[in-house]
Amino acid sequence: MKKHNLLSVILLGIAITSCGGKKKGENSIFTFDSNQYSAQYLPKDKLDLGILNPSAKEIDSIIYYINDQKVGTSKGSSKLAFEFKDQKLGYQNLKALVYFGGENSEATARVELVSDVTPKLLKYKIINTYPHDTNAFTEGLEFYKDTLYESTGLEGKSFLKKFDYKTGKIYKQVDLEAKYFGEGITILNDKIYQLTYQNKTGFIYNAKTMKLEKTFSYEKDIEGWGMTNDGTYIYQTDKTEKIWKMDPATQKMIDNINVYAGNAKIKAINELEWIDGKIYTNVWMKDAIAVVNPKNGAVEGILDLSGLRKLLNVTVDDVLNGIAYNPKTKTIFVTGKNWDKMFEITVSE
Repeated sequence: MKKHNLLSVILLGIAITSCGGKKKGENSIFTFDSNQYSAQYLPKDKLDLGILNPSAKEIDSIIYYINDQKVGTSKGSSKLAFEFKDQKLGYQNLKALVYFGGENSEATARVELVSDVTPKLLKYKIINTYPHDTNAFTEGLEFYKDTLYESTGLEGKSFLKKFDYKTGKIYKQVDLEAKYFGEGITILNDKIYQLTYQNKTGFIYNAKTMKLEKTFSYEKDIEGWGMTNDGTYIYQTDKTEKIWKMDPATQKMIDNINVYAGNAKIKAINELEWIDGKIYTNVWMKDAIAVVNPKNGAVEGILDLSGLRKLLNVTVDDVLNGIAYNPKTKTIFVTGKNWDKMFEITVSE
């Protein structure tokens, strides 16, 4: 297995995944021939799919599936070569539907696909420093039509506001009911989408008036963390390594990716921002931002922002959280929970 940048492990606090990822099928007739399988594979690798037939049944054909998607059929008990190059990172659930003597039976197994990308260390330059409300437990930060919007958390203290980032002047603020813990936001087609933490409830507002237009329930049994959008779809996090893809019209989840730096998952990814075709994400409790390929989940860059702490009057619990890209200036704004400052930065390799 290729060695990856140790810096990514230090900055992001990655827990290396176990190599015990193989799972033999429980079927007593057939099992995957997984003795030769590795626990982890890279996108450049291929896997020979084949089953063991201890009862010596006369096999007619086998249909193979990866993550419930049909990938091929073989005659008899012949093997099928499968390439990982177009797969998203994460566990690959293998299934073989075996037809024999007018009957059929399943065999299952699992391997893990990890990243072959070594994340680049990015650097930043502070362009401007602005005041930030120390009462704002920042969960979401986003520009829309040259105006900055912020969503904050904590029960009884959560609010959504749009404001002048240069002075801190509030143009409009909406306070959430005390039972809600506000989370990430994103703005698309003049609609503000806002998550809540463990309430499994989201809100949709008119971006101009900030009037609540709709309340929706989460389709999945997940927590609400960060949000962003690519101009068509919404992406959100749930405290794990997953980034979910949502249809904004229906609020239904239509896909997801798993975030990996090298051969390790990045858990607790939080606030999101879509910048030039990549997803920038805070990592919970880390002064770092990971740059993620939204197609497969690979971390391609790491931005270490720990140097900002010496410019702040904060505690260790006041963590980095809040990324907003201003397309007009092509700069990134970052802040944190209860921080007294917000920084406008540029990023380079």
